[in-house]
Amino acid sequence: MIDLTGRYAVVTGGASGIGRATVLRLAMAGARVWSGDLDQAGNQETASAAPDGRVTPLQLDVASRDSIAGFARRMAGSGGNRIDLLVNVAGWDRIQPFLDATPDFMDRVLDINLAGPINVTRCFLPAMVEANAGKIVNVASDAGRVGSMGETIYAGAKGGVIAFTKSLARETARHRINVNCVCPGPTNTPLLMAQPESMREKLARAVPFRRIGEPEEIADAIVFFCSSMSDYITGQVLSVSGGLTMVD
Repeated sequence: MIDLTGRYAVVTGGASGIGRATVLRLAMAGARVWSGDLDQAGNQETASAAPDGRVTPLQLDVASRDSIAGFARRMAGSGGNRIDLLVNVAGWDRIQPFLDATPDFMDRVLDINLAGPINVTRCFLPAMVEANAGKIVNVASDAGRVGSMGETIYAGAKGGVIAFTKSLARETARHRINVNCVCPGPTNTPLLMAQPESMREKLARAVPFRRIGEPEEIADAIVFFCSSMSDYITGQVLSVSGGLTMVD
């Protein structure tokens, strides 16, 4: 059983989906978690579902450096004087052909899915370097590994997260910081549920297990990377897709 008692964690995108499942899994393992999300009501619901008040919900817009800095200040003010675990989950997309994408849409996808994890990590990494310890887990997507029709900009952003993970892992290994990446396949999240049922059924048929994943199954992989069981693992990309994408 994974024991994260005494660990301080930050999770972005904690109001729903994979982010919420990750917050709850970490809290159940004993961690004190600060959950950041723009959706304040959903974030509060996540905190209310956690055991023993271990989750503190704070507003966070990962697309804004000012919001990230404010989140860090509020975290410190609520007892978060250090950080052991950082999980970048927050993401956003809308499925459409590449040529239909407006400049504003492209900027939003890149700001949330690529610049967001980079800027959040830049904010919290110095404390990890000073402590000479820490675990960072970035949630990308199998779209970033193999591409995804209708998600070209999103796939590019998530591919960037994968490259960022590997490069950062090399740079921070001397500080005993592990940096790894989890790539979900089709998962039962609000983003997927917003798609037509026919599309969801087609995706499920394409998965060898004949079903889409659940947020808790992605969270289990994330918690593994946050635990001592991954102490000798860094710079790795783990697909959690039911076997949908069996490539190197």
